[in-house]
Order: sequence, then structure tokens, then C-alpha cells
Amino acid sequence: MNRCEITFKLWVVVGLVLVSCQPAQEKAVQSKRPNIVFIMTDDHAYQAISAYGSNLINTPNIDRLAQEGMRFDKAFVTNSICSPSRAVILTGKHSHINGLRDNIQVFDSSQQTLPKLMQAAGYETAMIGKWHLKSTPTGFDFWKVLPGQGHYYHPEFRTPGGVVKETGYVTDVITDIALEWLGTKRDQEKPFMLMYQHKAPHREWWPAQNHLSDIGRQTYPEPPSLFDDYQNRGAAAREAEMRISDHMGLTNDNKIKPKIVDSLGFKDFLSWYSRAHLNDYNRMSDEEKANWEKVYGPINENFKNNTPQNDALTSWKYQRYMQDYLTSIRSVDENVGRLLQYLDSTGLAENTLVVYTSDQGFYLGEHGWFDKRFMYEESFRTPLIVRWPGKVKAGSINNNLVQNLDFAETFLEAVGAEIPGDMQGKSLLPLLTETSSEWRKSIYYHYYEYPGIHAVKRHYGVRTDRYKLIHFYHDIDEWELYDLEKDPHEMNNVFEDDIYFEVRQDMTAELRKLQEQYQDSDELAQQIMASDLDSN
Repeated sequence: MNRCEITFKLWVVVGLVLVSCQPAQEKAVQSKRPNIVFIMTDDHAYQAISAYGSNLINTPNIDRLAQEGMRFDKAFVTNSICSPSRAVILTGKHSHINGLRDNIQVFDSSQQTLPKLMQAAGYETAMIGKWHLKSTPTGFDFWKVLPGQGHYYHPEFRTPGGVVKETGYVTDVITDIALEWLGTKRDQEKPFMLMYQHKAPHREWWPAQNHLSDIGRQTYPEPPSLFDDYQNRGAAAREAEMRISDHMGLTNDNKIKPKIVDSLGFKDFLSWYSRAHLNDYNRMSDEEKANWEKVYGPINENFKNNTPQNDALTSWKYQRYMQDYLTSIRSVDENVGRLLQYLDSTGLAENTLVVYTSDQGFYLGEHGWFDKRFMYEESFRTPLIVRWPGKVKAGSINNNLVQNLDFAETFLEAVGAEIPGDMQGKSLLPLLTETSSEWRKSIYYHYYEYPGIHAVKRHYGVRTDRYKLIHFYHDIDEWELYDLEKDPHEMNNVFEDDIYFEVRQDMTAELRKLQEQYQDSDELAQQIMASDLDSN
């Protein structure tokens, strides 16, 4: 019996004891106000969830949430990058308002946040897993978070008492901590909000030991745009540095030993790639390294002896990418299952609102890319699944335009707390309970981290059900317009097409309306850009 199974069985027993001893007061409170479990992964593309029709992977436990709740098919972020997305979720405000626009800045934890408002409403709060905001978490009765990106093997955690190191695989460990908090560390007389946030499947996608045997068993279909030449689009797409062919590392990303890469004459695109690979590898125990070598040793030898070139190398790198990325997701799904089983076994599931989402989308080879950042669909769109027994219709699907900007307002309304007037999103409760069909017709996006890693230009834009308008700025001034009905993969920019003259006018007007609504503008964007450049 492995560690995960032992830990799960232990906490099931603890949970059953707690339920049998649960005071009448807690049962009364629980029946009135729901608990909230917010599950967020890092860089989990909707294309890699079988509930969304993926042909890449089967995710039965995440799918269970969709079968028992509501799947949102048009859920998006306001800024597709890790730290800003988390700040938006905590504040219910766009990046230029909450002050965190990129992965470099430090989140101001002194400001009004969702967990503080939940505490004021009488909730016990916990943050476990990936924080990625640099500052000390506030508004949480319990927190244990990864420093920065954290590590897949034997990760360190920041706690109020200092940094501690845990033994095991990060996805399992985060779940162990969450189950322990649910079972023995929370105030049993209060409803709770647990923010249970995984590192996986963030780069560099190191699979768990118990899933190493999955590597190489499947050949994945290549996306049609894997060899995109970026015709009919501008400089922003062409100049981005996240192509699998050129910018993905053979060492850190594809797990080829640096000495083999060097012997074959390849050069890392960034100097830290080989160092990152060795650091991650050396975190494993001797036994873990031996298991790793049984799988990755033959992959390395085959690459050395049968080295692919040109397009064949891109295809090879894509397969290696998918093997590791998707295998790390198998651990996520497995651990979501552990948590759901715990909620079931303790009776908590009946009155717990469970959300599954990611901090943004991710490219799985579309346009030849990995990573995120752009306002194009694969990056902009995120999975969102909500289960709330007795409130949300099982197996329902929603097609309204929603964003991570709406999460805080949703949780506050769900627990009967007042939504502050300065929050900029909308509660999703009318959609979840299907009590209203009225909703917004457009959403706003703004990305700021340029110059920066992956070289994605600064841009903002608006999306409606059918169209998307994007303005790239900084060292370029380019506009893109996409007809998502005719061109769902965004291969053809029609901004200059006379047929779309009226659409362009309407979308520009809608963009300016949203900028005014959310207190953004071209002038503010230029001020922020100048300030960022001065500080760097």
C-alpha cells in the first residue's frame, strides 16, 4: 500500500469519526451555508480534460464533477499568466486595479481580498499549494504554500513558522495537507473555504513515480497548426518565443541529458535550461532515479542514436511534451478523486460547492506553441466546472461569457455575504442556478509582461460570442480581428478586410466601452508601460 492510499484511508477514518461526533450546531450551520472547495491547477488546458471532449487524455475524476455539476464552455481569464490570474481571483478586480500585472511584481496582501471577506462572514479559510504571489498570504486561518513555482519532487513549503520540506510528489503532498486540514486542523464549528491549488501541470512537467510506466505508451495526434507559418497575422505571433521547434528545451522540457544534447551540437535556447534539468533530477532519491532511468534512459539513448532533424525534431519534441504534460495531469486527476472521496465519506459533499479550474489555458502545440499569454483561445480560455448538490443541475452546460474575475463575487453571494461595490466581476449564481438568462455580451483582456520571457507583446482586447478584437502595442501598433464562427482556430486576421468594416467599428466601440467600465484606457496602458520600463 503506497503513501497516498495509507493517508487517504487514515483521513477517511478520521472524517467518519468527526461526522459521528459533529455537534448539532455545526450541522445546523452547514445546512445553511455551503462549504467551498476551490481546486485550481496551473496551466491545465481545457483540451486536456476528457469532459471537454479531449482525445489526449481520460480524466475520470474531473469528469465526475462535470457529470454532477455544470461545465462552462466559455470561461476565460483577464490576463493569461500565473500571478496576475491569482490576484484577479483573490480581488475580483482587473490587473491594473489590483496592482499585479505580471509575474515579476509582488502582490499587495494588505488589500481587500476574498479570504478576508470570507473570514468576516464567519468562514474558516485555508490556502494550500501554489500561491505564486511572493507576499505572505493573508486572510487565511491556515496556509502552507510552495515558494515561487515550487518543485515536483520532495517540495519545500512556506508556513507561518518558516520553510519546511516534505517527502513525496508535490501533487500527492498538497492533497495530503488538504485532507489533514479538513480532518483535524480546521475549526469544525465553522463552514470553510479551502483553496486547494496545484503546481501541476506547470512546466517542466515531471511525472510521478507511480505513473512513469505510462510514458511512451501512446502516440498523440498533432494539432493541425503545429507547423503554423503565421501568415495572415502580425509580428506578435511571429516574434513570440514559445515555439516547440525553436524554444522548447531538449534538456529541461524534453528530459534529454545535457551531455547528450551537447555531444550532438544542440544549444539550449536559454542558458538555464540544462541547470534546471539537473536541479530537478537531483531532487530525486537514488531509488527514484533508478526508476526514472528505466523509462527515460532508453528515450535518451534512442534520441542519441536516431536523432531527428527539422520538422521530424519538432514532431518528436511535441510527443515528448505531451507524454510528460499529460502524465502529470493523471496525478492531478487521481488526487482530485482522493479529495472527492473524502468529501463523500465524511458527508461534506452534500453541502460543499466544488470548483475546478486553472489559472489560465495553455498551448498544446496549437500554432506551434507551448505556454500561454496571448489572447488567442487556447491561452485565454480556461476550464471551469462547478458542482453544488441541490443547487446546480447535474450534467448541465453553460455557454455564457464568464471570467475568473467573477469567482470572488460568486463565492460571496453563495455564502450570503455582501459583494463590495468596487469588485468588477459578476456573481455566477444566476447562471449556476439557471434563474436568469441575462448576461454580459463581451469580456475584456489585458496582458502586460513585455519585454519578458516568451516575448509576447503587450496587448488588450475584447471578445464577444462571435468576434475577437486585439490591439498589440509597445514596440508595435497592430490590430487583429477574428471571426470565431468561420475561423475558430484564429488563423486569418480580417481586420483590414472591407467585409468586416461594420464589425470592426462595433467591436472597437465595445472595446472602448469596456475600457471605460473597467477603468482602463490607452493612456493608462502607456503610463504603466513607461513605469514598468523605468523600474526594470
